[in-house]
Amino acid sequence: MTEPLKLGIAGLGTVGGGVVKVLTEERARLEAMCGRELEIVAVGARNRHHDRGFDIDQYRWYDDPVAMAGEPGIDVFVELIGGSDGAAKLAVEKALSTGKHVVTANKALIAHHGASLATLAETNGVALQFEAAVAGGIPCIKALKEGLIANRINRVSGILNGTCNYILTVMEGSGREYEDVLADAQKLGYAEADPTFDVGGIDAAHKLTILASIAFGTMPDYDQVYIEGLEKITPLDIRLADDFGYKIRLLGIARRNGNEVELRVHPTLVGKSSALAAVTGVFNAVEFEGNHVGPVFIEGRGAGEGPTASAVIADVIDVARGNIGAPFGLPASHLDGADFKSIEDHSGAYYLRVHAVDRAGSMAEITKALAEAEVSIERIVQRKDPIPEEDNRLPVVFITHDTDEQTMQRAMALLAQHKDVVDEPLLVRIEQD
Repeated sequence: MTEPLKLGIAGLGTVGGGVVKVLTEERARLEAMCGRELEIVAVGARNRHHDRGFDIDQYRWYDDPVAMAGEPGIDVFVELIGGSDGAAKLAVEKALSTGKHVVTANKALIAHHGASLATLAETNGVALQFEAAVAGGIPCIKALKEGLIANRINRVSGILNGTCNYILTVMEGSGREYEDVLADAQKLGYAEADPTFDVGGIDAAHKLTILASIAFGTMPDYDQVYIEGLEKITPLDIRLADDFGYKIRLLGIARRNGNEVELRVHPTLVGKSSALAAVTGVFNAVEFEGNHVGPVFIEGRGAGEGPTASAVIADVIDVARGNIGAPFGLPASHLDGADFKSIEDHSGAYYLRVHAVDRAGSMAEITKALAEAEVSIERIVQRKDPIPEEDNRLPVVFITHDTDEQTMQRAMALLAQHKDVVDEPLLVRIEQD
């Protein structure tokens, strides 16, 4: 065997602790596969005295991750701190600039600073690996950079946040309200005390930014992602979508048409027969569409100790084997600056739900307003049962023919002020199979 590969791990939370445990458990087999020893020589975290289920005294301890990143006795700096800036960014920059390989699970860091970090890695001839930053244990980045390399990828879509998928599928199965299911998700550890990052779509947008950059060969640009969370989705919407033959999922969707790229994260109606509709609970799934291979669908656990540690270690093994390529597939200098498509230019079918005043003629007046906005309606469902405890409101749902976003936003503005509409209307985009 060659010289041992020496690792420094910054961050010993769920993922960091998982990396230490899996490397310890699988060490002999992994070393045989990569042809060299894998040695953890340094670790660090906020609290040295927390019980992590293994003995940290066998490793050098660092309170400061930047100091660890500059340690000459480390070959690979494993960053599991999190956050797009601060200590994580400074430590990764330090490691790359001093000739160390970096493996990270930090999607926010890569989504916001991936291009500059990739340039730094390439300049210094070291790896910047981030498989664990997207979809936990699903090898979607490796699929794009290796297995699908012969293809031009035109579309990436997927369920990229397990917390959101858990909430939606529990609401779907139980009829419980969003706030109630979210509280359970927090108790189970699927959602943070402040869940905004997950349920607001930000986490999925970070992941979509990374996937789109690799898939399309474009500069990662998180600021170009259109983002909506799932907070406005109700059990009623889930039931009505089901009546129309759809499930509701929070999707990340990226498309490229020539030099034009669209990036969006939002609740979406997908056909009940689609592969994404069948993904439930905390699972993630990603679908790629290549010009030669066609659609490719992969599914698995998107978070947690084991799945994410698995992805981190896969990157470490690549480094041990000397598989050091450009972080985004193409060299950073070759990544294009795409023309990003605004959500205002989106077109497709829509689900539109309003709460109508329960009086004769209100339905006709609302439909007339939509006609004035030039919205073409394919199907309408008017629930005959009023909303419980509010018998002056009747839910009405419209499924539109293909139209454009600006038309629908005009319609939403009209309905928001309409005398026969109570409360704010809800608009959800539909993705056709």
